[in-house]
Amino acid sequence: MDEQFAQDATPIFQRIKDYLMGEIASGRWKEGELVPSEQALVRQFGVSRMTVNRAVRELTAEQVLTRRQGAGTFVAPQKYQATLVEIRNIAEEVRARGHKHTSRPLLLEQAAAGEALALQFALAPGAPLFHSVIVHHENDRPIQIEDRWVNPACAPAYLDQDYTRVTPNEHLMAAAPLQDATYSIEALPAPREVAEMLAIAPGAACLVLRRRTTSQGKVATVATMWHPGQLYKFTGNVG
Repeated sequence: MDEQFAQDATPIFQRIKDYLMGEIASGRWKEGELVPSEQALVRQFGVSRMTVNRAVRELTAEQVLTRRQGAGTFVAPQKYQATLVEIRNIAEEVRARGHKHTSRPLLLEQAAAGEALALQFALAPGAPLFHSVIVHHENDRPIQIEDRWVNPACAPAYLDQDYTRVTPNEHLMAAAPLQDATYSIEALPAPREVAEMLAIAPGAACLVLRRRTTSQGKVATVATMWHPGQLYKFTGNVG
């Protein structure tokens, strides 16, 4: 154990946690890679097996590491982070992490508003709405299904965009600048169709963000975004 490590007043198990997290954050240990065994860490830091076990156990509980019986301890899949109210669009969120964003439009159509949607948009039932379903990817891994309804009065050119090159958020922020937004989040099991699009098991936990925005005094969009629960978290600030 080096002198600086020995003299640090931080509890030893926490220093080992900090070391392990630092190796992951620096990119030296990547997602899915095997990390040193507890016995190797005992030798490296000159501490007890119990101390190392606590550090590894806590990081496993925090989903930084994952243990596989008989195989060892590995860097857990990254939990992607998004700002809660989507101030930045998903492409910016992905690029800010130094990763590649791609999108795959599955549906672009004009449809008549049913009663529930008409009520949300404050329109008459049967009024025309634009509808899109797009799967967003981070480093070629699906991380979000964006199911969005749009008021044509706010964004008349919505269906004319190439959503492999621009995100709906990018187009809408120019065509219908955000005036207000309401949202809710809940955890739901993935229906089979959602599971297939996100490449997860049917019934796996998802974080579902529902968001309604207004622009120019009108309801502009109603969107539902599905995210794999084991990969995603939302953050935000108040004030």
